Amino acid sequence: MTPIPGTAPVRTPKKAAIAAWVGSALEYYDFVIYGTAASLVFPQIFFPEGNPAAATVASLATFGVGYVARPIGSFVLGHVGDKLGRKKVLIFTLLLMGVSTFLVGCLPTYHSIGILAPILLVVLRLLQGLSAAGEQAGANSMSFEHAPDDRRGFFTSWTLSGTQGGQVLAPAVFLPLAALLSEEQLLSWGWRIPFFISAVVVVVGFVIRRTLDETPAFESEVEAHAVPRTPLAELLRDHWRAVLRVMFAAFVAMVNTLYTVFALAFATKEDYGIGFSSTFMLWVAIISNLVAIAVIPFWGSVSDRVGRKPVFLSGLAGSALLAAAYVAVIASGNRALTAVVGILLAGFVYSATNAVWPSTYAEYFPTSVRLSGMAIGTQFGFALAGFTPTIAAALLGPTGDGWPKVAGFAVVACLVSAIAVATGPRGTHRVPTEQLGGNHSPRAATDASHLSPQASR
Repeated sequence: MTPIPGTAPVRTPKKAAIAAWVGSALEYYDFVIYGTAASLVFPQIFFPEGNPAAATVASLATFGVGYVARPIGSFVLGHVGDKLGRKKVLIFTLLLMGVSTFLVGCLPTYHSIGILAPILLVVLRLLQGLSAAGEQAGANSMSFEHAPDDRRGFFTSWTLSGTQGGQVLAPAVFLPLAALLSEEQLLSWGWRIPFFISAVVVVVGFVIRRTLDETPAFESEVEAHAVPRTPLAELLRDHWRAVLRVMFAAFVAMVNTLYTVFALAFATKEDYGIGFSSTFMLWVAIISNLVAIAVIPFWGSVSDRVGRKPVFLSGLAGSALLAAAYVAVIASGNRALTAVVGILLAGFVYSATNAVWPSTYAEYFPTSVRLSGMAIGTQFGFALAGFTPTIAAALLGPTGDGWPKVAGFAVVACLVSAIAVATGPRGTHRVPTEQLGGNHSPRAATDASHLSPQASR
């Protein structure tokens, strides 16, 4: 929708937040069911028999391949979003994710076509990665630019609350299949059902996102003829420090894939001797994500009052401690502790970082390069998250004795993220949206801290 010349574009924060929540939930349902299947099913059907541990590592590597495509997609979709608008990116990413996920469910297995099966699986996984590259940055930019200046943390956090919703839907679909079907049925045809459901996901998501209006911030740039001809050139010339900061801060995303993908394989695979059922682990994930759905907007609202850094850094400290503890309690075989630590980690502590990173990163950039800056920075950082299950499985070893190395890996990743956030600009939550990233400098938000006596928080 193009505004009438001379009139101010209207912000619709609630509508944008709801659309971002629903769209992200649907999008990440598609993305997460792949990770669930990569842990539970794909090692048996897409790879040769004879070495279960190697098949598990290879299957988890196909999950990571999607993150290789993300940096590439971030350049393309980031440019499109800053040049042509946020809405176009959001519709495209939804369609690409839905179609590629549906086609995964159509693939023949290794027993049918041999090595071509995992090759096709990797191709479709790359398409999923391209889609995800622009999804969160687009949804975050949309909700951020529709939000009131003093509530950007709250409204933007709904995008990440939506991704947790998708992570509830994915295991919720697998649970009845695992309970009702025999292992033979699950491996022969049952695993395809969650992927076929993506057809419904695409239709619902498309209808919702078509009703979105473009953001007032972007429309104002269009009206003022201020949209950059080459957003990427402006980003890399004037805001490269902010891009690097986002990239290292985004290392914390490895906690999510450690929790949702690696831990599922570690706890359930016979080779590691833990003996947890997939049903138990999926229920832990569902409860954790249900808690996160409610908690994330709370943390976002807190950050609007006290600032992004205190919430972000507290979440990082807690995530480092509990991620290491989660690996340890799984290794101990204690079901009760695994459930408690898992829910505390994913439901409460990691939710603090999830709640504030969208507004934190968005506030590093001006409107002209916000989507591309967030997309490129996060997707290069998320590459570590994508390969966390593979790295962790390699550190773990064939018998699971290397779990302390996995715990140490999680702590180091959180530490890198904490350094990036702690050294970043402060007081950005008090700076008006139109003044963020001004003067083509990532330090502008810091310089603008005089706008409020509370800006230095």
